[in-house]
Amino acid sequence: MKIEVKTLDGKDAGDITLDKDVFGAEVRDDVLHRAVNYQRAARQAGTHKTKERSEITGTGKKPWRQKGTGRARAGDLKRNIDRGGGVVHGPRVRDHSHDLPKKVRQMAMRVALSAKAANGQLIVLDEAKAKDHKTKPMAAALAKMGVDSALIVGGQEIDANFARGCANLPKIDVLPSQGANVYDILRRDTLILTKDAVAQLTEKLKG
Repeated sequence: MKIEVKTLDGKDAGDITLDKDVFGAEVRDDVLHRAVNYQRAARQAGTHKTKERSEITGTGKKPWRQKGTGRARAGDLKRNIDRGGGVVHGPRVRDHSHDLPKKVRQMAMRVALSAKAANGQLIVLDEAKAKDHKTKPMAAALAKMGVDSALIVGGQEIDANFARGCANLPKIDVLPSQGANVYDILRRDTLILTKDAVAQLTEKLKG
């Protein structure tokens, strides 16, 4: 499948043929769902923690005798029913990440790229380079392309001026090709790839 290549100024720069195995795969919501859950679980900090009964500071002395008071028996005042007592079955520090086979992760990337291409939400740039680091001309260039929410994927290295020009733009993310991922592709309306990014992602995902 062929797609037009644009410059950052919005001018035509020829066209490029996209590999059908990478950009023409069947769109499967189940695969995308698994990949997004996998990424978000890995990003979850897991630092939530409550104190359990054994971690509460306090005496271990029995507060009153076992029988004869008319009150419920108590071994100490660190029980969950006591004020300031421990929490039962509260969250613990843990790793929320889980495994996802490499083939499924690669399939999900192909599906995400294909979904953008099929919906007309894919733009290919000749290159992602800017003359200066100003935000205003970058915002104007993206507005000219009709883009207000996009993930821009460059080559192995991102031009410093281009990255700084996009840094203050809301809903505009810039990543190198090796950082492209399913979650960031789906969370923005438009996917913008440079020609280098197309070549590198195709080489990585084909087959």
